[in-house]
Amino acid sequence: MPPAGFSEMPAAPRRAEGGGRLRHLRRQMEDLARRPGAHRPALPFGLPDLDRHLPGGGLRCGALHEVGEAGLSADHAALSALFAAAIVARLPGPVLWCLRGRDLFAPALVSVGLSPGRIVFAETWSDAEVLPAMEEGLRSRGLAAVVGEASRLGLTASRRLQLAAERSGALTVVIRRRRRAAAQGESGGESGDEPSAALTRWRVSPQPGTGPPRFGLSMPGLPRARWLVELTRARGADAPRSWILDAPDATGRLRLPADLVHRPLAAAQRPLRARVG
Repeated sequence: MPPAGFSEMPAAPRRAEGGGRLRHLRRQMEDLARRPGAHRPALPFGLPDLDRHLPGGGLRCGALHEVGEAGLSADHAALSALFAAAIVARLPGPVLWCLRGRDLFAPALVSVGLSPGRIVFAETWSDAEVLPAMEEGLRSRGLAAVVGEASRLGLTASRRLQLAAERSGALTVVIRRRRRAAAQGESGGESGDEPSAALTRWRVSPQPGTGPPRFGLSMPGLPRARWLVELTRARGADAPRSWILDAPDATGRLRLPADLVHRPLAAAQRPLRARVG
């Protein structure tokens, strides 16, 4: 039945329906624009080729990012921890770092610019409690970043962390210690196999170079270690990429290796970066 006072015309319901859809679409767009993380600033790496590949020109604050590791030391996640520490070292303010035990090497954090005096350590002593501790920390105000080390990061947990990061504005990083999960007999594949709500996924591995090979530390008097840094997934980016880079310096900045950047053109036939398969 048409409303009282209106004539029954076939075109009128279609116009009303179309107008309702437009209003609904407009509300959806307004809701998206009002989301806390929609216009968060991005933290650039300072490497033009890398930053150009990231939506927004860097790692978005108020968002979740995931870091894994390849190589023999992946169970310790030493390079992943250094990569995360170098990122948050360039943000002003305190950092919450949630970890399972006391195996984080403080001098290594200092070597990439992150002073332990800026860090609030949350030792959970249980792998299952790291992600809830991160989520609870993201409810606090004033944190520049929240970092956590976990064996697994499922879709539900990553969505919760992403929403919490959007509300807080803190840059959030989960370091995947995937081989610990295998040692404990947990199910799940390598870091990056599980669905995740993280905006970016990274994998770091040591590369042959002139620096210390084991932990990738930059030590006084020694050349910088060399890493393969892979962006395996970035929401909004066209394809995965990888870069061969020098390990972070005392200010937390990665660098293109000078011998690769300035080598003769004839020797540059092999590409400096390769797509991740």
